[in-house]
Order: sequence, then structure tokens, then C-alpha cells
Amino acid sequence: MLGPIVIAILAMLFVGALGFALVPSALGGGRAEQRRKAFQGDVRANRMALDADRNRDQRRKDLQRTLKQQTDALHSKKRVTLPQMLFQAGMTIKPGAFIRNSIIFGGAVTLLLVVVQVPIYLAPVFGVAAGYLLPRMWVSRKRKKYQDKFLDELPNAVEAIVRGVKTGLPLNDSIRVVAKDAKEPVKSEFGRVLDQQAFGMSMTEAVNVLLDRVPLPEVNFFVVVITVQQQAGGNLSEALGNLAKVLRNRKKMKQKIKAMSSEAKASAGIIGSLPFVVAILVSITSPTYLAPLFTTTLGHIWLGIGTVMLAAGVFIMNRMVKFDY
Repeated sequence: MLGPIVIAILAMLFVGALGFALVPSALGGGRAEQRRKAFQGDVRANRMALDADRNRDQRRKDLQRTLKQQTDALHSKKRVTLPQMLFQAGMTIKPGAFIRNSIIFGGAVTLLLVVVQVPIYLAPVFGVAAGYLLPRMWVSRKRKKYQDKFLDELPNAVEAIVRGVKTGLPLNDSIRVVAKDAKEPVKSEFGRVLDQQAFGMSMTEAVNVLLDRVPLPEVNFFVVVITVQQQAGGNLSEALGNLAKVLRNRKKMKQKIKAMSSEAKASAGIIGSLPFVVAILVSITSPTYLAPLFTTTLGHIWLGIGTVMLAAGVFIMNRMVKFDY
């Protein structure tokens, strides 16, 4: 039978062990509590990481969807009407005035051909062709030059917006700086965006007007970045900074393609001009050698066939040296 002293010692050990087991847990310092808090911290961190990944994926999907919509809309505008062509060339002339001037030009060409004794049934044909094609070719060339000047300055404008956003300026104020200090035609086009906002349009709607004016893939990229940022948020300065790098790389690629295709373009120009050069030299040395082409019916037929074949050859060579990038 155990003595009282042994029982007391065992009771003290039992109470001490029980206190050692329960008191740290009650005070919140036990291993179980630490493991529980660590587990909760890991769950919270994992949840935050999952939310961040989900938001990033959602923004990526929004960007892809918006880019697809804008690209489809841009491709649907491949066929440009006369009012759109004049608008995109930066010209203020009305379509009616342009058509009137084209008719006057065609009539003048017809009259000139009659004066130089071109057959009366061919002069109107050449006059109509000249009145319809030459003014449109001139506007198309002017439109292309306008777009090239815009693309040359666009990376600088985007980088200026990035600097403004990084310094804390709102997007509108950064665009206002570009509209004030950039070169033409970027200066006028970004000023137009601000004017559209002054009339009550949102930023998304205003930059889409910029795409209507300059329908180019590079401008489409800029519009998509602004549209997605306005709708889903995100780091605008980082997105525009990446866009500026993309624009400069595309510009370098275009210049490289232009340099590589310059030899082919020179060859096409020389081959296309050979019939006219040969005809002039033959006419100088033998003035009557080519006269049957202009004085006989058979000569008119062969002259028309030669003109059609020359036009087809020029068209084919032009497509051969024209690259899409």
C-alpha cells in the first residue's frame, strides 16, 4: 500500500504535467496553435495568389477579346470609300468638290488628247480613266504619307504618355502634353481625341475615333491597351511602355524590309519605264516608224493591247514588291 508521501508526489507530477500540457495552449503559444496559424497563413497566401492569377488571366482574356474585336473591325474596313479616303488623308475637301474637280480634270485630259490628234473614240476613254484613277491615286499616296508620318512620331508620343503617367499625371493630362508638344500629325490627332472627350465621349470612344482616322495595326494596339485599361484596370505605364517597344521594333522591321526590297523596286521601275523610253528614242531617230500605231485601225488595236498588257505587268510587279507587315 502506497504511503501518503508517494501519493502526494504522484499527484504533484500529474498536476504539473497537466499544467504543462494545457497552459501553453491556453496562452496561445503551443505548437498546435502555431501550426494552425501557419496553415491559415499559407491558405490566405494561396488564396491571394489564386485571386491574383485569376485577375491576371481575366485581364489577359479581356485583352485578347478586345484585340480580336478591334482587329476584325479593322479588317472589315479594308475597302475604303471616297469620304473615308479623304478623311484619312487629312484633307478637308468635300467629296462632292473632289468629284467635281476630277470631272474637270478628266475633261481637260480629253480635250488635250483631241488637240494632239488622238482618235476621237479613244480620247474620251483615256480622259475618263485619267479623271477617275489619277486623282484617287494622288489621294491614296497622300493618305499613305500621312500614315507614315503618324507612325514615325507615335512611339515618341506613347513614351511621353508613359512618362506622364509614371510622374502621377492622369491619362488625360498626359495626352494633353502630347497634343501640345508632339509633331504633326500626331499633335492634331491627339488634340482631336481631347476634343471628342470635351464633347462628352468617354476615353474608350475617343480613342476609337483615332482608329477611324488612322486605321493601322499600331494604332489598333494603342486603342486596345487604353480600352482594356479603362475597362479592367491594370498598370497603364507598364502596358504602354511595352507597346512603345513593340512599335519601335515594328518600325525597325519595316525599315529593314524597305531596304531589302529597294533593289526589286528599282528593277520594277526600270522595266516599267522601258516601253516609254524605247518609244521616245525610236520616235527621235525614226519619227515615222511608230506612226501606224496612231494612224491606222490595226495600230490602235495593238496600241490598246499593249497598254493593257503594260498595265497588267505594272500591277503584277507592284504586288511583287509590296509586303504586308
